[in-house]
Amino acid sequence: MRIHETKLAGVFEVQIERHFDERGSFARCWCAQEFEARGLLSKVVQCNISGNPRKGTLRGVHYQRPPFGETKVVRCTAGAIYDVALDLRKGSSTFGQWFGTILSAKNKLSIYVPEGCAHGFLTLEDETEVFYQMSEFYSPDAAQGVRWNDPAFQIRWPEKVEIISERDRTYPDFESS
Repeated sequence: MRIHETKLAGVFEVQIERHFDERGSFARCWCAQEFEARGLLSKVVQCNISGNPRKGTLRGVHYQRPPFGETKVVRCTAGAIYDVALDLRKGSSTFGQWFGTILSAKNKLSIYVPEGCAHGFLTLEDETEVFYQMSEFYSPDAAQGVRWNDPAFQIRWPEKVEIISERDRTYPDFESS
């Protein structure tokens, strides 16, 4: 694996290194020792899969309030997404900034999103599936989000949003207080 920090402090892209032989390929996509060696949280307590039948589906931009804050490792296992991490960590050198990248079944890239950052994605293809490794159990009472088009962040989504939940569409404007 190759792990590279993005422009957001503490947000990393994880690239697998595929090894090929006559049978096909093999790659390690998760290694607690490699994450820990880089000072990254390697605790995984829950894994989730998001199935998205239609291109243009937006999920997010979500996070959980402390003490249920979560670190996520996100990978697209079918189709493609435009994946966004948004830094909401007060005191962070990149507070209020976002990073977006394409994750796809083809490029096999993952993104490491630390606690305190919000996360969301827009599907770029029909029949897209996203796999999450989570450091914390989901807590409905701690679930929060910011609106996908909040003017405070000016996230540039690469394609039109066609499908979005009522909750994600109606989050109020962000207040940093």
